[in-house]
Amino acid sequence: MKTVDGRPWANRKELIEHSGYSRASLANLWRDRDANGHPSARPMNGVMHWDLEEWTHWFEKHAERTRDLSKVDRAGDPDEELPPAGQARLLGVDPSRITQYTKKPPPGWPDPIRTEQLETRTREYRTRAQLWEWVDNPASGFGTKGGQPTGRTAKGAAPDPRVRLAAEALAALPGRKAAEVADILAERHGKSVSTWKQIITQARKEFRQ
Repeated sequence: MKTVDGRPWANRKELIEHSGYSRASLANLWRDRDANGHPSARPMNGVMHWDLEEWTHWFEKHAERTRDLSKVDRAGDPDEELPPAGQARLLGVDPSRITQYTKKPPPGWPDPIRTEQLETRTREYRTRAQLWEWVDNPASGFGTKGGQPTGRTAKGAAPDPRVRLAAEALAALPGRKAAEVADILAERHGKSVSTWKQIITQARKEFRQ
């Protein structure tokens, strides 16, 4: 990453690592820059670079604009434990979506607050507060077209590299709590500690940590 007047400038590869989105997704955002307001680039040694602070601010605002959270139910006790059907009603989705999330969790999908063993399956309970925090995190991808995070969980898309970073950190720091590892990752790579906590949760699911 290059520094100009004390500000970091990132090339496309570095933006991929920074955002967790695929090359194709970022290329599409650049292609549609006249419509979406994508920051301009500066050629450096023949390679396009973007002011990282400016780009990050724009990207976060863009992620919020392109998500539709209008169907999310914000009422009720934050600590109420909801079964899958209740989770679906809060999110405004078909119950089958919760089943899908259980089998293949999207980024940051919260661990159940408790489980109930039935004859043929395990029922997972999550609180309203857990679900609200998840949908409010742009990294979840919830509310994008098709309910999937653009460029990350779609078939053939590149995986989120932050998940592997989190898995590697967990393996290197086996005695540390998730919050401590999240704090270290936030300091090294940016983003909030809460965001890294969710990425760590995803890493544990994907890599069986």
